[in-house]
Amino acid sequence: MPQADQPTPSPPAAPPLEAARALRRAMLGDAYVDANAAPAGTVAADFQDYITTVAWGAWARGGALSPRDRSLLVLAMTAATGRMEEFRLHASVRERTGVTDEELDELLFQIAGYCGAPAGLAARRALKDVRDVQDGREAPGV
Repeated sequence: MPQADQPTPSPPAAPPLEAARALRRAMLGDAYVDANAAPAGTVAADFQDYITTVAWGAWARGGALSPRDRSLLVLAMTAATGRMEEFRLHASVRERTGVTDEELDELLFQIAGYCGAPAGLAARRALKDVRDVQDGREAPGV
C-alpha cells in the first residue's frame, strides 16, 4: 500500500494492440470490424493484428493531433497514394472523427493541388460513391 506522501501508481495502460483495437472499433464501427475479422489462430489474424497495431496504434498513441486531424491526414494520404478503397472507408465514417462534409469537399482541392488532378478526381469520385450509398442512392456497379 502506498504511503500518504507517495503518489498512487497509475493503473497499467492497455496493451498497444488492445488500445488500437478499441480505437479501430470506435472509428469504424462494430459492424465493419466484425464483418472483417480474420479467423483466430490464422496468419490472416496475425497480419490483421499487426496492421491494427501499426495503423490504429498511431491513432491511439495520443499526442498533439486530434482524431479529426488524423482523419484528414489519412484521407489525404490514401488519396495521394491511390488507395481509394481505404479512402472510401475513412470517408464513410468521417462523422465519428469530427470531419465535416465541407472540410472533405475542401480537402479535394488540396489533394488535386498537391497530388495532381488524377488523384483529386479519383478522390472526388470515391467521395461521391460514399455519399450516394449513405443517401440511399444506388451503389456504383449496381
